Amino acid sequence: MTLNTLTPELLRKINAYWRAANYVSVGQIYLYDNPLLKRPLQLSDIKPLVVSHWGTTPGQNFIYVHLNRVINKYDLDMFYVAGPGHGGPAIVGNVYLEGTWSEVYPDVTQDEAGLKELFKQFSFPGGISSHVAPTTPGSIHEGGELGYSLSHAFGAAFDNPGLIVACVIGDGEAETGPLATSWQSNKFLDPVTDGAVLPILHLNGYKISNPTVLARIEGEELEHFLRGCGWAPLFVEGDDPDTMHERMATVMESAIEDIQRIQANARNEQDPSRPRWPMIVLRSPKGWTGPKVVDGLQIEGTFRAHQVPMLVDPEHPEHVPLLESWMKSYRPEELFDRNGSLIPELAELAPKGDRRMGANPHANGGLLLHDLKMPDFHDHAVRVSAPGAAQACDTQVLGHFLRDVSKLNQGARNFRIFGPDETLSNLLGAVFEVTNRQWDAREVKNDEFLAPQGQVLDSMLSEHQCEGWLEGYLLTGRHGLFNSYEAFIRIIDSMFSQHAKWLKVCLELPWRRKISSLNYLLASHVWQQDHNGFTHQDPGFLDHVINKKADIVRVYLPPDANCLLSVFDHCLRSRNYVNVVVAGKHALPQWLTMDAAVIHCTEGIGIWQWASNDQGGEPDVVMACCGDTPTLEILAAVSILREHLPELRIRVINVVDLMKLQSCTEHPHGLNETDYDSLFTKDKHIIFGFHGYPWLIHRLTYRRTNRNLHVRGYKEEGTITTPFDMRVQNDLDRFHLVMDVIDRLPDLGTRGAYLKQTLRDKLIEHKHYINKHGQDMPEIRNWKWEPREEGEGKAGGDSNGGLGSNSKAVEPHIMRKAS
Repeated sequence: MTLNTLTPELLRKINAYWRAANYVSVGQIYLYDNPLLKRPLQLSDIKPLVVSHWGTTPGQNFIYVHLNRVINKYDLDMFYVAGPGHGGPAIVGNVYLEGTWSEVYPDVTQDEAGLKELFKQFSFPGGISSHVAPTTPGSIHEGGELGYSLSHAFGAAFDNPGLIVACVIGDGEAETGPLATSWQSNKFLDPVTDGAVLPILHLNGYKISNPTVLARIEGEELEHFLRGCGWAPLFVEGDDPDTMHERMATVMESAIEDIQRIQANARNEQDPSRPRWPMIVLRSPKGWTGPKVVDGLQIEGTFRAHQVPMLVDPEHPEHVPLLESWMKSYRPEELFDRNGSLIPELAELAPKGDRRMGANPHANGGLLLHDLKMPDFHDHAVRVSAPGAAQACDTQVLGHFLRDVSKLNQGARNFRIFGPDETLSNLLGAVFEVTNRQWDAREVKNDEFLAPQGQVLDSMLSEHQCEGWLEGYLLTGRHGLFNSYEAFIRIIDSMFSQHAKWLKVCLELPWRRKISSLNYLLASHVWQQDHNGFTHQDPGFLDHVINKKADIVRVYLPPDANCLLSVFDHCLRSRNYVNVVVAGKHALPQWLTMDAAVIHCTEGIGIWQWASNDQGGEPDVVMACCGDTPTLEILAAVSILREHLPELRIRVINVVDLMKLQSCTEHPHGLNETDYDSLFTKDKHIIFGFHGYPWLIHRLTYRRTNRNLHVRGYKEEGTITTPFDMRVQNDLDRFHLVMDVIDRLPDLGTRGAYLKQTLRDKLIEHKHYINKHGQDMPEIRNWKWEPREEGEGKAGGDSNGGLGSNSKAVEPHIMRKAS
């Protein structure tokens, strides 16, 4: 490789710009005042608390200036993803030097006063964080957690054919599971319709206090590893600045030209072969250009350069001149004019306008966001002639709706479905009538729905990649959803947390435009795991989600397919939320017509009058439900109570929007106290069937007046068994629910005792039956809701909640309470 890319003059300027970025970075870490060192540095010029990270910063400054050069030379549409956790000084400093920071934050001016403000605000109360954050223009990636930079970069590149995403990966970050897996993302990038990702693996050798694996293996082994992952690595190694600048410039041009060649070959020559995309490996010292030795300990090139390389405080006043010497080594008087502005010959090295990486509109995706073209979800309505009269697989119905969403937005290329090999399993397969799975690796006979281009990305069994891809896709101005088994969405708990935090901070930044919501569809849920068992049972993602800010999170548990359609139509249209929707894929009764479903979902909670019989006065008991399976069991329990205790006044409440239960002072969807009490009463017993862990409902309602709340949900019981037995083991079945009512209403007396004995007998019969036949009893499998008028006798069949024809008769008796 010929190393004569830079003229001596350009080399001098690039090195000077790098020195300026390093100077600004050190200033951010340490200085409170005296930003240009116009007078001798004093301890009072140092921040009282110096907290930051230096080790990765000079390497990232080095990368940034060379990316600026190729952006200018090739007129590239490019932005920067900073993977190393705390590279904040580098990215903030470069965004400032290119002028973007001052445009977004006018109080941080391009002069000495602005430089002082830039330095002071960094890692300072009321200022900005020490890592790359939403406050950093040009960023879509939070530096507070490692592992997702390359996933975000690929998500940004999908459907962006003119974009190159430069992704810097720290060698510590490269040790995480998500990042190690994300090297395989190149098998899903279409060179015709997608953009490109340029990974830059930054090997500086150390984490906080340990060496990094990829920096310590032999160079040949590292190259074999990267080539084995399908990349064509280009290496830049050393510590002499002039030599390294020349090498980096040459390698950077080679990488850009390789990308352009690959894309031209695919787009113009229709070459379908999978390319080996270029990547860069930069090996440079940890804390490059920083202090060599402090207090007899080597700093540069060791783990000691990772954070603050030397303490400068009242306990270490002798370090003040060392800091001054370090900062003066960058010769700031050559870089900034008397007013404190970057001198013109260096400022001209930065790209202009939107070509600046800090100003790239893709990194503020709301600027590019367009509404989805939405089909009319009413067209997919399940016909419900009467509550419970029809059966349907809820997610299968949703799949046909998503098929139409996909079809309508194929031209715009702004909608994708992500999932870890579960789209078909979750019964969303109708989408493959109009699109394919995107896949750029080898195909063999009997593969299904694979193609270089497609709106579904579910061919990689990694929740981390699906989440990271989708986040990158949304953050750059597009729409999508993530479908997953409910239990295994927990794998990305921390990724969800970071995205929710990102959205929360973005709401506080008026220049950050709103993006499309992050939509989760959780299917194959806890109550539908008869063949998978205990390992596939975990509804705890809901508990995790509601910990985040109420301005961000929304949780929906539609009871049937029509409600699911209404909810998902709303979610796909929403902005800046995280929407979690839990829905089943097994055939279950359908309760509401589409018109009724729309009203119910709009309200989020309501009394199901057709299932209640308390219209003439106060209820004796409230039966509440949230989730498809709890709704089924609550209604079956109500049918038993109505059959055997016909004078019992029952109110049935269904909850779609989980956050309705929280107070309106805690969540914008929450009910006020008056509305909550009018639904649930102030003192009547509430038997609540819930999809997830029972204590979540208690947590949401702990401030409410009515303390007579008794929640049944998942309590970590279950194995490979029948669907109904799964509910029995967790006491969510209709028989336990009815017994709970009896226990809470002692005035039922003998009537309750006889019915309770009947239910106990039925539970024993159930156990014997499933052990012998391997399926639930016919009266459970065939049960249907049959409406009856007040005082009407048995309707026959299995309308009595599955007690069957041999159930013991219970003498009706009017229940009266003193008022």
